[in-house]
Amino acid sequence: MNKAPVRVRFAPSPTGMMHLGNVRTALMNYLFAQQKQGTFILRIEDTDFERNYDPGAKQILADLAWLGLDYQEGPVHGGPHAPYFQSMRTHIYADKLQQFEQQHLVYRCFCTKEELDKKRQRQLALKLPPRYDRACFNISAQDLENRLHTKQPFIWRFKLNQDEAVLVHDLAHGTISFDMKSFSDIPLTRQDGSFTFMFANFVDDVLMKITHVLRGEDHLSNTAGQVAMYLASGLTPPVFWHLPIICNAQGAKLSKRDFGFSLQDLRAAGFLPDAVVNYLAIIGGSFKQEIMSLKELAQAMPFDQINPTSQIKYDVEKLRWINHKWINQYSAEKLTALCLPYLRKTYTNAHTVPLETLHTLITLIKTDLTTLADSVTALEFYFRAPTLTKEMFAQVQHEELTTIITLLKQHSLSSASDSNEFLDTIKRAALQNDVTNKALFVTLRIALTGKPHGLGLHDLINTLGIAESQRRLTNLTQLL
Repeated sequence: MNKAPVRVRFAPSPTGMMHLGNVRTALMNYLFAQQKQGTFILRIEDTDFERNYDPGAKQILADLAWLGLDYQEGPVHGGPHAPYFQSMRTHIYADKLQQFEQQHLVYRCFCTKEELDKKRQRQLALKLPPRYDRACFNISAQDLENRLHTKQPFIWRFKLNQDEAVLVHDLAHGTISFDMKSFSDIPLTRQDGSFTFMFANFVDDVLMKITHVLRGEDHLSNTAGQVAMYLASGLTPPVFWHLPIICNAQGAKLSKRDFGFSLQDLRAAGFLPDAVVNYLAIIGGSFKQEIMSLKELAQAMPFDQINPTSQIKYDVEKLRWINHKWINQYSAEKLTALCLPYLRKTYTNAHTVPLETLHTLITLIKTDLTTLADSVTALEFYFRAPTLTKEMFAQVQHEELTTIITLLKQHSLSSASDSNEFLDTIKRAALQNDVTNKALFVTLRIALTGKPHGLGLHDLINTLGIAESQRRLTNLTQLL
């Protein structure tokens, strides 16, 4: 086991938006570093220029900041192993390739994509493992000179020792053995001279002294080749943890079709960063306490006793439950600031409401919120007076509704000193006229909000104010 100070890295590619798989990988690296008093490094794999969706990794940096995953070395922060963009480290990879060439660990491969595809199909037809046949490894010196003279395109391949097995130490799976007979010699460059993910990651992990590599299960086969390069270089490989793939309820890998796949989708829907990291940390595990902060999660994660599993299921309802729990932990002031963008986007008059009033409103509906966006529906009653129809009162008997309307004409809210006096008066009058409290309360609530359920009548009247509440009750008296 590597006893050096723990150094882990999150190495995203800016070729698309951050999704839950990326976020969980970043989170596990962050929590591992926190628990082990190590260093969390951010490194950007931006060598795929054609698909670069996020130049400068600005969105990645913003997403990590929103999630609260602070890194110690990386873009903006800098560090002893800068630069932290792979596009700026090409000269470093070129130097390492030259070292490999001097050690006779690599060779040029002139095979075209079409030739490689044909060989692959032939091997599959013969039920053989699809592996590069080293056609270019044994070409003569003269043939090589001729090809180079005519500038025939080529890539560099790392020559594996196919007579050995590579052992990978994984935190979840223990020691995994890979028979190199099943692997092709590793491409280190592309025909345009750029360097592959496999090679660049190996070089960077070595130079940045990465001790533990935490990444997805889908990288397992890559790991074998990278460890082979460590061994050929006389270096000790890092310890690995191949994180289980996040799947949907049907067991398929989470995709863009699944709600919440994209972090941007979750942010737009009103999920909190505390809830997202909380959920992704405990997903697939068993914890006595489920609602935890980042600091608490770093202490609670069982990194020394990881259960081996290849996939975990994403449960959006559990995420919603955790989000609801976090919302209830926020102060009215903090929650109001977070809900304001949703309210102002929907209600133009939200800009004119005093903050103190909004604090009161948010406090009243806080326990009903699952996401921040729910505040729009929960507070619709305040910003939009309901348009009343007879159908809205279908659950109230016609006789009782008629009596209530008559009583409201006789006992105006405007003439009462406050909501308590009005409600006491109208309840006594209703009782004397054989109207049930249930019918009375439902009718008043529908008149004030358009809905039969919601806040208590005292809170409703006090929040709307006497004048607005009376105006809405007057609309009811004109209904029949």
